[in-house]
Amino acid sequence: MHRKSPLKSLSLALGIGLAMSSPLAAQETERTVPDARIKAQLTELGYKYELDDDNDFKLVFEVGDEGRSQIVYVLSAVETYGEHSVREVWSPAYESPTEDFPGPVANRLLEASNIAKLGAWVKQGKNATFVIKIPSDASKEELDDAIDAAIKLADEMENELTPGRDDL
Repeated sequence: MHRKSPLKSLSLALGIGLAMSSPLAAQETERTVPDARIKAQLTELGYKYELDDDNDFKLVFEVGDEGRSQIVYVLSAVETYGEHSVREVWSPAYESPTEDFPGPVANRLLEASNIAKLGAWVKQGKNATFVIKIPSDASKEELDDAIDAAIKLADEMENELTPGRDDL
């Protein structure tokens, strides 16, 4: 079995990311309209939601028996790359006191991304957010799985990194 060198893969990923970041950052993001398909799927699943300022679906779930809750966003916008078309499911779990994550937190998030079956941890400003990318035409069952995974992994990480707090 031929495996790519992790260093080559990382270099390639960083190179592609840097090459793409300038044009993408310069583009204006269009305000999306709420995705009717997602709205129907969330309704069929019995989930209550509200639309945020970007017309993304914001859901809040109760987690466990300790009165914890977890926020999940299902984005209306669809992203494409070549023949791939994906939608993102986000769940924030950590807010750094500064723009930079402390080293141990960043390392923990990288370790957790390595073992996650779906999704990975990303840095969005001061926030660590668990992001799962699903096919834009995912079934309601696939959407439900992504939401469930995001809830569980984000809440577990929030509880680990900020014990006793439930801010996100």
